Amino acid sequence: MSVWQGKSRRKPTGGLYRLARKKRKYEMGREPIETHISEDRKIKKVRTRGGNLKVKVVRTNYANVMDPETNTCKKVKILTVKENKANIHYVRRNVITKGAIIETEIGLARVTSRPGQDGTVNAVLIKE
Repeated sequence: MSVWQGKSRRKPTGGLYRLARKKRKYEMGREPIETHISEDRKIKKVRTRGGNLKVKVVRTNYANVMDPETNTCKKVKILTVKENKANIHYVRRNVITKGAIIETEIGLARVTSRPGQDGTVNAVLIKE
């Protein structure tokens, strides 16, 4: 079944609206990409509306981590996902989303990018 981002057919009371037209191509959505930790990096390029490209990270094991104290950025290896507010089961499955707390070689970091849409994993180091 496809993802449709048009108007809902349900009223707040639970009744049905009768739609005046059919679905449109520009209202089409896609299934979310869940970025996993893996040795073999895999990216997916998707053509979007207007001919643009959206790069999605499917699997990766590196992140660009910024240290706010020294104001430097390093490419470091991701060890595991420690916390993910998007879904509690994402921690067990090592799924990276924006806002996730990841454990890296240099410490804990919070993901600031959207890996399923940006094509990279950017994070900020958390000082404990």
